[in-house]
Amino acid sequence: MAEYQNIFTQVQVQGPAEMGVSGGATTDRERTKSAGFSTIAGWFGNAQLGPVHLGSYGLVAVVSFAAWFFIIGMNFWAQAGYHPGVFARDLFYFSLEPPGPEYGLGFAPLAEGGWWLIASFFFLIGCCTWWIRTYNRAAALGMGMHVAWAFTALLWLIFVLNLIRPIMMGSWSEAVPYGIFSHLDWTNLFSITHGNLFYNPFHALSIAFLYGSALLFAMHGATILAVSRFGGEREIEQIVDRGTASERAALFWRWTMGFNATMEGIHRWAWWFAVLTPLTGGIGILLSGTVVENWFVWAQVHGFAPVN
Repeated sequence: MAEYQNIFTQVQVQGPAEMGVSGGATTDRERTKSAGFSTIAGWFGNAQLGPVHLGSYGLVAVVSFAAWFFIIGMNFWAQAGYHPGVFARDLFYFSLEPPGPEYGLGFAPLAEGGWWLIASFFFLIGCCTWWIRTYNRAAALGMGMHVAWAFTALLWLIFVLNLIRPIMMGSWSEAVPYGIFSHLDWTNLFSITHGNLFYNPFHALSIAFLYGSALLFAMHGATILAVSRFGGEREIEQIVDRGTASERAALFWRWTMGFNATMEGIHRWAWWFAVLTPLTGGIGILLSGTVVENWFVWAQVHGFAPVN
């Protein structure tokens, strides 16, 4: 007889919506007044949707991201000849390209990269104001700033790709286009241009942290689900009185690997692995073309690529 495995949340208990605290740094006028529930969302997490705290920075971020999305979307719509069938069929092939190398760091005509510059400006504003929003919300709730600093690692990679490195290279043409397949083509061309990114040690570190993050999150998620029959998902109670769930989880990994992270430590492992993925990746991208022109030649000089 197959044993029941709780991959999805099967029983969802819903009571009155939790609206959160009022007053102080979290003013009622800056957040929505209602909340709802989603059964599908409840399969994976809390079924309650809302309320959402927007605030001034959140509003600027939403407007900026909407402008960025609208500019890209309208350019794609024009490339489809304003035909909905063509738009749906070729959506992955459309692209909003940065200005050509002949424009350097100057402003290009709209049809030759100007729209890309305007969209990127709004995207930059949206990213910065959204970061401020995450920082302020954490401060208002008396939390640590771990989410904001993790988000900073992502912003580092974004800014390297579309702002810092193009400025250092002296041309917006070095930036990444907006599009699905064009983004992949840019990545492939970037690797070929700079002698194969597989020989870039920071790229290697980024991939290692990326795979490591996936492994750590899978291990942690599987462990907690495996002991949820003993209350393992109720982490507050487990911290006060570990009980059988945490003991079994720790014993499993000591038996399996000879080592186990604590209930706090696993989150520090996951945080660092996830943060170091874009951090090291951004360093590798930034060094390409600015410090190292060809990574294969660089690897030959340093003895870990074949000379002949």
